[in-house]
Amino acid sequence: LFFFQESMHAYAANVYTSVVEELVKEKQRKFIAVEQEFFRLWWDAVATDTYKQQVHQLLQEGQLEFVIGGQVMHDEAVTLIDDQILQLTEGHGFLYETFGIRPQFSWHVDPFGASATTPTLFALAGFNAHLISRIDYDLKADMQKNKKLQFVWQGSPSLSEGQEIFTHVMDQYSYCTPSHIPFSNRSGFYWNGIAAFPDPPKDGVYPNMSLPVTDTNIHLYAQTMVANIKERAAWFRTSDVLWPWGCDKQFFNASVQYSNMDLLLDYINKHSDEFGVTVQYATVGDYFQAVYSRNLTWEIRDSQDFLPYSTEPFQAWTGFYTSRSTLKGIARKASSLLYAGESFFAQYVRKHPASSICKCGALKQLQSLRWAVSEVQHHDGITGTESPKVKDMYMNNLMYGMFNVKKLMASIIFDMNNAKKNREVYSSVYVKDSGIPDVDHYVVVYNPLAWNITTFVVVSVSHLAMSVYDELGHPVPAQVQTSAESHSTYDLYILVAISGLSYRKYNVKPLNGKQSAFIGRSVKYKRKDITRADQQNRQLLPVVNNCYQVFFDQNTNLMHSITERETNQTVQLTQEFLEYHVNGDVMKGPISDNYLFAPNASAVPVSKAVGLEVVSGNLMTEIRQYFYSNVTSEDYIYAVYTRMYTVPEGYDGKLLCHRIEQEYSAGPLELNREAVLRTSTNLNTRQLLYTDSNGYQIQKRPFKAYVNNTVARNYYPMVQTAYIEDDTTRLMLLAERAHGVSSQGNGQVEVMLHRRLWNNLQWDLNYSLTLNDSSVVRPVIWLILGTKAVTNILYRTSGLALEHRPVVMFGALSGDKPKPPRRLQQNSAHGSPVTVPPNLHLQTLSIPGWRYSSNHAEQVHSIRMGKQKQGDADFSRVLLRIRHLYEVGEDPVLSQPVMVNLKSLLKGLGSVMVVEERSLTGTWDVNTLKRWKWKTAQYPSKGLSNSTETSENCIVTVHPKEIRTFFVYFQGQ
Repeated sequence: LFFFQESMHAYAANVYTSVVEELVKEKQRKFIAVEQEFFRLWWDAVATDTYKQQVHQLLQEGQLEFVIGGQVMHDEAVTLIDDQILQLTEGHGFLYETFGIRPQFSWHVDPFGASATTPTLFALAGFNAHLISRIDYDLKADMQKNKKLQFVWQGSPSLSEGQEIFTHVMDQYSYCTPSHIPFSNRSGFYWNGIAAFPDPPKDGVYPNMSLPVTDTNIHLYAQTMVANIKERAAWFRTSDVLWPWGCDKQFFNASVQYSNMDLLLDYINKHSDEFGVTVQYATVGDYFQAVYSRNLTWEIRDSQDFLPYSTEPFQAWTGFYTSRSTLKGIARKASSLLYAGESFFAQYVRKHPASSICKCGALKQLQSLRWAVSEVQHHDGITGTESPKVKDMYMNNLMYGMFNVKKLMASIIFDMNNAKKNREVYSSVYVKDSGIPDVDHYVVVYNPLAWNITTFVVVSVSHLAMSVYDELGHPVPAQVQTSAESHSTYDLYILVAISGLSYRKYNVKPLNGKQSAFIGRSVKYKRKDITRADQQNRQLLPVVNNCYQVFFDQNTNLMHSITERETNQTVQLTQEFLEYHVNGDVMKGPISDNYLFAPNASAVPVSKAVGLEVVSGNLMTEIRQYFYSNVTSEDYIYAVYTRMYTVPEGYDGKLLCHRIEQEYSAGPLELNREAVLRTSTNLNTRQLLYTDSNGYQIQKRPFKAYVNNTVARNYYPMVQTAYIEDDTTRLMLLAERAHGVSSQGNGQVEVMLHRRLWNNLQWDLNYSLTLNDSSVVRPVIWLILGTKAVTNILYRTSGLALEHRPVVMFGALSGDKPKPPRRLQQNSAHGSPVTVPPNLHLQTLSIPGWRYSSNHAEQVHSIRMGKQKQGDADFSRVLLRIRHLYEVGEDPVLSQPVMVNLKSLLKGLGSVMVVEERSLTGTWDVNTLKRWKWKTAQYPSKGLSNSTETSENCIVTVHPKEIRTFFVYFQGQ
């Protein structure tokens, strides 16, 4: 928490201390607080009992208002919906447990562009209105002029008016007070100046303190403020104007802030006849309440989002979709490990109530990762727009949390298998270089998804001759081959078939007897000069599995085409690496930085020669392509490892067979280069691209021509999915981390993989925000090619299979014969797994540990009486979320509503006694949640809207795109 400590010391701790002191002095003063991570650090480490008492009082009287209420103000472009929900739930749980309050308004003023998933998320969390600011400069100007900055947003096509939300876009002044005052060369309205890092000044005099309000200038101050209010009033339909007072890192000395503003407001109100306005301190809630009570009819906006975001003609904020790719990758890996750890722990607690593992300690281990994954969703976190030392803080917190959860999962497995305590336990998740010893060892594989999966897990081994057995001693299909990464180890691919939320153990032995793993044989081809390739006499090298035939051109060693075998459809398909060259000198033109992408010209091909190696075996073929700057270069600059799988009889290989897995190696780049992988096909796509919105829904991205900066303004975030298609065929890309993606030509899709930048913009240098990232990145993308109908069935489950790959842990056997393991599920060899239909996703199964009462009156009463439950976390409440993966009308079968019997779904965990349906973050009983219904032309009657039909006797019907949240209690708890 390095950055937070520095920030707390210099600034954040003072804000809350100082603001609370000032609010208590005058009843009319107000303040809004947003990010809970800072507030909780203050609450836990700084606030005295007196301050805590005062905060309760101020909240009750409406002087202090929590808005959003998540741990952070999350980024909207490159975050996954699961992680947005996690960080929101984490903050809301704290606020409800501590104060009995539930935020009802958003303040998303700083994320760089607005996603259409966010309004749905906030509606599901019970919010009454949503507020955004950063949208395209030209679009904002247009909306402002036509008084269209406020509308009712139906962010989800399937949920439409059920989860719509009133949305306010801030005007051109955005969320900071305009500081220019015409009567002085000093600034105005920022009376406490600018926070000084890392130490507050000894004399209390901060840099840039604004001109104080005095008798001589108060009239001029009032005139300036009123003029700005009136200018803004012309852009909105009601006569209520939201006038934000403050900016980043303000109110660390609230006393000088409020004492000056008190005078000013008082003066304007005394002369309101002359000025034509009255002013008051307000929270966001006060403002929206005023607008709501005007009872106007509002326009509806559909599910179109506000991405990408540009601030001027050459400032497209599309670089951050890829910045710090390593951090983006680790953030997602951590999120996926947390998802696995939560369900693993929840099952363990349910089945082994008298276990030897300390549950409170275990929950703390999970909480460390909840916090780390929550905080990195910040709009200057996973975006890669932070300084290197703050990036290191995020990384350290993620690594620490992951270490804790791996340790917890390993100790649960060893507890359940009555492992001898002296046995060495070590666990590793997706790490190839896990340095397995030469003795026999176990590989334990947990499937965190609520479906049966068949896939490969990769383990590093030190011998080529290996055999793999399951718990019953039967041989398991496996393939071993030289590692592309290391000359001293081999990669062992084990075919695993595991039911939902279950684990299996495999015994990996150096060869004994006949049952050996298949061996992948390598053939190396000569490096080819692609600039001089013979186009006439093409020699094609085919690589085949049950779903595809992929051809490589032997004159260039590049991919040539893919045939989808079921329809016998062939698509020409080539891939190349290119680099955009960008400018780093502000004197010479627009620059690229952590946020911005400003290419000088079209992307330039980087490699003149390609080497090829094909490693083939019975289960998989790996095609290794190495890209060199020319025929004689010693080292390659890029590599692609393409894997195709062949599944033996008796296994369900549908998903495995249909994915062409690619892993890339890019970097270290030269300075001021942005690396893309461009895939070109002969599909007539009319340059139309589709990308996902936070892994929740799909957005259509037609190519748009602009006067300036067309390349950068046609980049979009791909969080999980992107695709191009013609009338019959679709090429789908699935990713395990966020990337910028674009279609710069017909039939093309390009993915930005890496960026390395340096510039001399003073602002960037001050915050060490130049992206001199010399790392090598290794992202993975799965390609799926097929008809629209087939890809529709495959891509949702495949995307989640990539997101939630099995967790692999290792344990050594110390000589004695293994006892048959006690399983998580004890009924049969594969237990009683938790399984949902393929169009549903078990989005959450966890034990949150909150101690609050789910009866609101009771919760508020116990807080007022000071009787909040102290002590241990509550392990009896299980949090369950189920999400429908499809849109209305997307697929004839999969888009249907699904009936789920929660009792039978969870019978493996015990006997379900009570199910309570809750709002998205758990703080509302859905039966009592009545959101404001804003009048629209479509629905003229205004009132309160009730969102969902509730579940009778544990049977729930889940409709397209719904995310349903439940508290579940089991018998015997």
